[in-house]
Amino acid sequence: MMQPWPSAYMALRQGAAVWAPPAAEPLLLTDVDRSDFLQRMTTNDIKRLRAGSSCVTVLTSPTAKIVQVFTVLASSDPLWLLPAAGQGAALERHLRGQIFFMDKVRVSRPEQPMTRLRLLGPQAAQALARVGCHRLPQADGDWLQEGERIVLRQTEYDLPGYELIVPAADAAALRCQLDAVELDEASYTARRIELGRPAPGAELTGEYSPLEAGLAWSCAENKGCYTGQEIIARQVTYDKVTRSLVGLKLQTSQEAGVAVWAEGREVGQITSAAFSPQLSAPVALAILKRPYHLPGTAVSVAGSAATVAALPLV
Repeated sequence: MMQPWPSAYMALRQGAAVWAPPAAEPLLLTDVDRSDFLQRMTTNDIKRLRAGSSCVTVLTSPTAKIVQVFTVLASSDPLWLLPAAGQGAALERHLRGQIFFMDKVRVSRPEQPMTRLRLLGPQAAQALARVGCHRLPQADGDWLQEGERIVLRQTEYDLPGYELIVPAADAAALRCQLDAVELDEASYTARRIELGRPAPGAELTGEYSPLEAGLAWSCAENKGCYTGQEIIARQVTYDKVTRSLVGLKLQTSQEAGVAVWAEGREVGQITSAAFSPQLSAPVALAILKRPYHLPGTAVSVAGSAATVAALPLV
């Protein structure tokens, strides 16, 4: 008998859910060299941003592995930086360590403590209207500010929805006023895997490059040099990406970190795992060596059969 879907997962599919990860504070990058500074350090084309637009970009190591993934919001003065939850201090330290004595750039936190919420589900716009947000950005990556609130529309990265940057002192009351279901970790992860979205701490780690972890779209071509750029460009030009993010349809529940085997050898590992309410089956994301990344490939996980599937899974 099919199990009923969890209420938080139902809200993601049919209603409105609010996701409030801990320690999700924004940073500010100010002064005249702010765009040039990020341009030479990260994968995306920061200089193409116009006020009111944004992009996801990646700090990479000299060997093109992921150091940090964050969103950049452009305005007429500061660049707002949205690091992964819990990674604000690490990103701030890293950026400060890259400022040369001639750079006119400053990394700081907003004078007023701010926090971030994410509104998800088909009723997210109606939830925002309940708190006075009647004018919303329409295109992916666009954002606007009304008073002390910033609303970003983000559909390609993370779970699709609206990211809110609000005064920390107002966050608890705002969550109540939204009248949206509080999203739990299990429902968030299940939906993220179903949609094939990589996440910091899971797929987006120092073990992998952006190309391997499903973020090739955040690596702009022909933008000039940045740390790790030569390796990434060579991998793209000569099709030298040796591992790829894939979905797995499993017969038994598994955990992140479990090895994936094919033809008697280890070909990768699970990076995220959950039970999919929509598919009524255990599923996972994994990063596998080529050619075992091809959809339909039979693999083994902890002695149990599994099948490689194209993303998204649903």
